[in-house]
Amino acid sequence: MKQLKILWTDDEIDLLKPHIIFLKEKGFDVVTASNGDDAIELVKKESFDLIFLDENMPGLSGLQTLNMIKAEKPEIPVIMITKSEEENIMDEAIGSKIADYLIKPVNPRQILLSIKKNIDTKRLISEKALSSYQSDFGKIGIKISEAKSFDDWAELYKKITYWELELEENKDSGMQEVLQMQKNEANNGFGKFIQKNYESWFSKKDVDKPLLSPNLFKERIFPVLDKGEKVFVLIIDNFRYDQWKLIQPLISDYFNVENEEVYCSILPTATQYARNAVFAGLMPAEIERLYPKLWLNDEEEGGKNLKEKELLEKQLARFGKKYKYNYEKVNHLKIGEKIVENIQDLLNNQLNVLVYNYIDMLSHARTEIEMIRELANDEPAYRSLTLSWFKHSPLFTLIKELQKEKVKIFITTDHGTIRVNNPVKVIGDKNTSTNLRYKNGKSLNYNPKEVFGIKNPENIHLPKSHLSTSYIFALNNDFLAYPNNYNYYVNYYKNTFQHGGVSMEEMIIPFVKLSPNN
Repeated sequence: MKQLKILWTDDEIDLLKPHIIFLKEKGFDVVTASNGDDAIELVKKESFDLIFLDENMPGLSGLQTLNMIKAEKPEIPVIMITKSEEENIMDEAIGSKIADYLIKPVNPRQILLSIKKNIDTKRLISEKALSSYQSDFGKIGIKISEAKSFDDWAELYKKITYWELELEENKDSGMQEVLQMQKNEANNGFGKFIQKNYESWFSKKDVDKPLLSPNLFKERIFPVLDKGEKVFVLIIDNFRYDQWKLIQPLISDYFNVENEEVYCSILPTATQYARNAVFAGLMPAEIERLYPKLWLNDEEEGGKNLKEKELLEKQLARFGKKYKYNYEKVNHLKIGEKIVENIQDLLNNQLNVLVYNYIDMLSHARTEIEMIRELANDEPAYRSLTLSWFKHSPLFTLIKELQKEKVKIFITTDHGTIRVNNPVKVIGDKNTSTNLRYKNGKSLNYNPKEVFGIKNPENIHLPKSHLSTSYIFALNNDFLAYPNNYNYYVNYYKNTFQHGGVSMEEMIIPFVKLSPNN
C-alpha cells in the first residue's frame, strides 16, 4: 500500500508539531505550510491525498485558499480546521465542497478518524466488496445450476448486476474478469432456459410464465388508472436494469419506489417488435392480422415504430378505456424541454405516455462514431454516459417537477442491450433482415447449435412474410455475421451494443412504479 501524503496548512504550524509527529509515526508523509500562498504553490507542484486547512489565517483566508485549491485540484479532499462554529462560515465552507471540518483544539484521535473517513473509506469499501463477492461466488454458481423459472433467472441477474456495480471501482481486474465469466455462464444458462420454455409460454394456458410486453398496460397500468390516479408512463428505449439502479438514487430524492419489478421482453428484443407489442397489447402476429396498416415487416420499406399512438388507441378501445391521454416521442432536446414547459397541459390528462430515445441513439452512435466508442469503451463507461445524460436531461427535470403533483410514474423500457463480441456465421438471401442479434427470412443457413431457431414463427406469435419464413436469435454475447467481407464486418461490430436476441440484459428489464415523496 502506498504512503499517503498530507498537506497541513496553518499559520501556527509550529504549535502543531506533536500532531505532525503523531501522523508520521502512523506512516503518513506530512508536508506543512504556514500560509495560503505557500499551500497553493505546493498543491501546484506536488500530489497530495488529503489537505488539512486552517480557516483563520492572515493574508489569504482559509476559504480563499480553499477556493484556489479546488480550482487547481478539485479531486483532493480538504478538511477545514476552525476555531469558529459560526453557521455562515461553515455554510460557505461546505458549499465550497470541503470533505469535513474539525473544531480547534483538535486531538490525534479526531485527526486519525477524519483521515480514515476521507481517504481509507473507498479502499475499505472496495476491499469489503471484493471479500463479499468472493464469499458469494459459490452461492451464485449454485443458483445458476438450480435456476428453473424466469423469477429464478431474474433474481440471479439482479444479484450479478449488484456485484457489477459494487466492484466497478475496484482495481482488481482479475476479480472483474471472474465476475464477467460468471455472468457469461449465467447468460448461457438463461439462453438454454429460453430455448426450452419460450414457446410453451404461448402454447400452454397453465404454464408458469412471466409478465410479457403485451400485458404491461393491461396488468399494471390500467388498474392504477381505473382507481382515478393520474399516470405518467416513461418508456426509455434500450434501458437496462443496471442503468435503472444507477439513476435510482437521483430519483429517490423526489419519488419513492412503490414497486420495483422486472418483466420479460418478447423476442425479438427489438423496438419494432417489443415496443409495438407494449403499445398494442398484442403479439406482433396479432398486430399484423388485426391492424395490417399499422404493421411493417422487416423487409418492407418505412419506419417500423411510427404507429405507436395509433396502436395505443386501439388497445384502449379494445378494453373499453376512455381515459383522456397524450402520447409523445422525445428524440431530441427541444421536444423534451417543450414537454417540461407544457407540464400543466399534460396534467389535464389522466394518462401521459412519453417515449425517450436517447439511450437507443447512444448505443447506435457508439457503433457508428469512433469518438463515442472511445467515450463508452466498456460497460462502466457506457453506464457513466447514461448517468451523465440523465442528470442533465429534460426527463430528470420533468420528474423533479412532477414531484409537486399527485401523480404516479411508471419507468420502464421495451428491451435492453448487450455488448457483443463473438461472431456466428449465418447465410441468407437478399431479403433477410439486417439486425445483428436476430434474423428472419425464407432460406437461412446456420449452425442450429449456435442459435435459438424458430421454424414455425406462429408458435411464438411472430409474423411471416413467406410460408417458409423462420427466425433465429443470437445467444449470450454472440452476433450474426455474413461470410461475405467477414473480417471487416466482425471488426466493425465487435464490442458494440446490440439488441434483438436472447440474453438477460435484453430480456430481463425494469418496470418501476413511483409515487412522489412530498
